[in-house]
This record gives sequence, structure tokens and C-alpha cells, in this order.
Amino acid sequence: MDSVKRYFGFEEAGTNLRTEVLAGVTTFLTMAYIIFVNPAILGDAGMPKDAVFVATCLVAALATLIMGLYANYPIACAPGMGLNAYFAYTVVKGMGFTWQAALGAVFISGCLFLIVTLFRVREVIVNGIPHSIRIAITGGIGLFLAIISLKSAGIVVGDPATLVTLGNLHSAHVVLAIVGFFTIATLDFLRVRGAILIGIVGVTVLSFFFGGNHFNGVVSAPPSIDATLFHLDIRAALSGGVLNVILVFFLVELFDATGTLMGVANRAGLLVEGKMHRLNRALLADSTAILAGSMLGTSSTTAYIESASGVQAGGRTGVTAITVGVLFLAALFFAPLAGVVPGYATAPALLYVSCLMLREMADLPWDDATEVVPAALTTLLMPFTYSIANGVAFGFISYAGLKLLTGQARQVKPVVWIIAAVFLFRYFYLGAG
Repeated sequence: MDSVKRYFGFEEAGTNLRTEVLAGVTTFLTMAYIIFVNPAILGDAGMPKDAVFVATCLVAALATLIMGLYANYPIACAPGMGLNAYFAYTVVKGMGFTWQAALGAVFISGCLFLIVTLFRVREVIVNGIPHSIRIAITGGIGLFLAIISLKSAGIVVGDPATLVTLGNLHSAHVVLAIVGFFTIATLDFLRVRGAILIGIVGVTVLSFFFGGNHFNGVVSAPPSIDATLFHLDIRAALSGGVLNVILVFFLVELFDATGTLMGVANRAGLLVEGKMHRLNRALLADSTAILAGSMLGTSSTTAYIESASGVQAGGRTGVTAITVGVLFLAALFFAPLAGVVPGYATAPALLYVSCLMLREMADLPWDDATEVVPAALTTLLMPFTYSIANGVAFGFISYAGLKLLTGQARQVKPVVWIIAAVFLFRYFYLGAG
């Protein structure tokens, strides 16, 4: 036990095994929806849902265990929302490629991702992010979590006239989500250990009495993965028409995962002078998982912003991530039990975390428009375009542009100019994707 504490640095991080495990359970519960949502989305692309379910659990476990054991960060990974929708609805259904060719594109983008990681290009990019953009990424992820959670809770719904509007506050699901939110906020203020987990479990229990939830058993045998295992078509992915797809996958993977890593690490207080000490190890976790996922049969894997809920619950080391990884493996056999937790039970946890993440914005240099405007665009574009990568992109482009227009170009690091140019190329040549 002492060797475990030393390896993960419990004393330096000011944590203990119980806190780390509870944090891991909290993170898992807030992101377990991907086990069921990813097969549904990729199933629309013609992929066998049962096989995708197994691939989702396996690749999430693999990536998160690497993140915990090798990088020692409390950050979980799984197939990314947004990337799976792009895979299914744009590449396969919209552009007419087979899902096998789309998996081939994911594999090639993963190879590019791994190359820039191994040659530390990605580390240079991360370390070149301006301080104001770093702060904004954390705040933007907070707002992104907010819109996700409000939608899951039913508090915010779509509206054809105004895009979004207030949901039905008389709905049992909405009422339970509100009760859960105030329960978590109150318990956390009173420093009750496991406040977020208590809130999630509490709402889940109440959902059986007031939310129409049903218990579907505990254990089920995992289905076969043969229908998607090694079914990627790399040759088809190298055809001219799909090269743009590969580049979009690569850019979104690069900045979505990077933004999440920086935002969650900052929230956990794991940045030293704005840098992550074991950054390259963390980057290898998600880049390796993209390759594995394409071979197992799922879209691109990325770091999950829901990891912030585990960080808020006290997670500071890789043991949090290891707990999540083990639970993803267990989900192969306990899928009915994992499926019992409704979205409106985890939504209050994410909303509470999002509220706390916004306090990072106080550290912005508010009297300097060339710093604040790019930071504000970064923060706002994440929820309003439903993409971390888009927020980071507009932040870099506006930062470089404003510094140039105000005669401060020398303050801008070369990597910022390069990233801004790459994003401009993406939007004007490849389209938004």
C-alpha cells in the first residue's frame, strides 16, 4: 500500500485512496452515458451496435488506464461526442463513405496524432498556448459542461425561433435534477466527502419512485466484437475524397483533447507555471487509444471534460483514472446496472462543476482587449458551436489577428501563428466540418 501511495504521489497531492476511488466512481457515472450513446450514433452509420458497445468499453478502459498508470492524471478518456456524430452523419451518411473507410480515416488521423505526440510537436503546441487562452479554455469547458448538463436535465430545450428556451419545469425529471443540484452544492459547501456522488446516487434512487425509471437487472454477458474488429479499410481512406476527412479528424482530435487536458488539469491545480509535468505521457494515452479504437471498431477517442466532476470530488492522481478504467471493463458485464443512472441524475453534478470552473475567468487581464477578446471568444464559442476545438481555433485566430493589428506581433510565439494559419486553412478550405 505504501508503494502505491509513493508511486501516485498521494502525499504531495494531498489525497488518499478512498477519495481517489470515490472521485473515479463520480467521473464514471457522469460519462457512462457514452456506453449507450456511442453505439446508437455509430449504429446510424450502419455499424453493428452490440460490437460498438464492446469496442466503446474496451477503448475507454484502455485509454483511461494508460492515463492513470503511465501519466498519473485523474483524466478519463472515451470515444468523443461530436467526433462520433461527424463520423456517422457527415462522413458516412452525408459523404457516402462506408463505415469501414471512415474507421480507416480515424486510424490514419491517429497515426498523425501519434507522430506529433512522439516528436513532442503537440507538447510544443500546448506550451505555446497564451496564458489568457489557457484560462479561457477552462472557463469555456465550464460553459460547455453547463449547456450539456442543462440539456440533459431538460431545463434547457431546443426552440426553432430562439434556438434554446426554458424546458418544462413541471417535469419530474427537471424537478429531480434541480433537487440534485442543490443537494450537491449544499453538501460540497459543508465539505461532505463524496458530495457529488451522493447527489448522483440520490437522484437515481428517487428516479425509481418519481421519474419512471426501471431496474433491468445487474449482470449480462458481453456481446461479440467480431463484427467490427479489424474491419477498418485504410486503402479506401487514402482515396482523394476522404483526405479532407482525415485532416478534420486530426485537427479536432488534437485541439479537443489538448483543450480538455489543459482545462481539467488547471482545475485540479496540476499545472506548474502553466505547464503539465507529465504532459507527453498524457498525450500518448489518447493518441494510442485512437489507433486502438479504429481497430476495435469505434470513432476517435479523446479526453473527457466530465473528468472535471471527479476532480471536484477530490481526484488528483492516476488512481481516479484507474478506477474509471476498471469500471468501464466491468460495464461489459454490468451494462444493465450502469444503464440505470439517468442523464438527469448526472446533469446536476456537471452543472455544479461548470459553475465552479467559471471562477478561473477572474484571472484574465480585463484591461487588455487583445488578451480578453480572444479569451472571451474561446470561452463563448465552445458551448455555442458545441465544440472545444472550435473555441480554441477562434481563440488562436483572434489572438494572432489582434496582436498583429495593434502592433504587438512580436509578443506572439511562432507556434501561435502556425496554429492560427492551420485553422484558417481548415475553415476556408476544408469547411467547418
